[in-house]
Amino acid sequence: YKRQILLSSDVADVRMKMFNIDGSEGEMCGNGIRCFVRFASDIGAIVFSDQAVHVETAAGIISVTPIYNDGEMTHASVSMGAPKLTPSVIPMDIKLNGPVIDFDLDLGIEKIPVTAISMGNPHAVTFIDDDIDNYPLHEIGPLIERHSLFPKRVNFEIVNILARDRLKVRVWERGSGLTQACGTGACAVVVAANLKGLVDENVTIDLPGGLLKIKWPGRGSVVMEGPVATVFNGEWFDQATNITATT
Repeated sequence: YKRQILLSSDVADVRMKMFNIDGSEGEMCGNGIRCFVRFASDIGAIVFSDQAVHVETAAGIISVTPIYNDGEMTHASVSMGAPKLTPSVIPMDIKLNGPVIDFDLDLGIEKIPVTAISMGNPHAVTFIDDDIDNYPLHEIGPLIERHSLFPKRVNFEIVNILARDRLKVRVWERGSGLTQACGTGACAVVVAANLKGLVDENVTIDLPGGLLKIKWPGRGSVVMEGPVATVFNGEWFDQATNITATT
């Protein structure tokens, strides 16, 4: 599991720090930020409201609008910001002004065409015709994550085009490996598909962990909508600091 820590902020309503499974800190987590806002609401760190909550992250301030059903936050719409397409910003170590579309990434054993996007964190996206369920993501994912052209490593998404408004996606996440879903990855996939002329403005992303709705008209902020639910509650005690934290 990834871990989000709630902190106070001088520039937003709350601040989120996010850590990957390997302990490295990530800039942003699209699914995590929805859960983070639900958690902040549940413990009273933010006021119960259907107005946008501004969250400070390492990728900037992200606006999250809770969606309530019968008084309970069940979904959230997240304004993820505009995608960054310039290689030096992604970052990707190639001499292009951008965007990077279908670049043949040499793995030694084969070349894989990737479209590179930053959604506050780096992504490499490839589109394939064969069913992604049969793709050896556990073998190829680590090679792309740590490829020398990505100085800060990279998330890797493989995609099947099901229709102009529906994509099927699997993800190898930087610092976490195979995961059930990736919010920033879903956004990056839609941007990459849009750049290639493969999708319309509104797209449903089918991930192993469920569905996300992504909207991007080809400019401006990418908007992601997805569900959120409390799975369990507990307390964690740190013996080194004698601090008890709510989870």
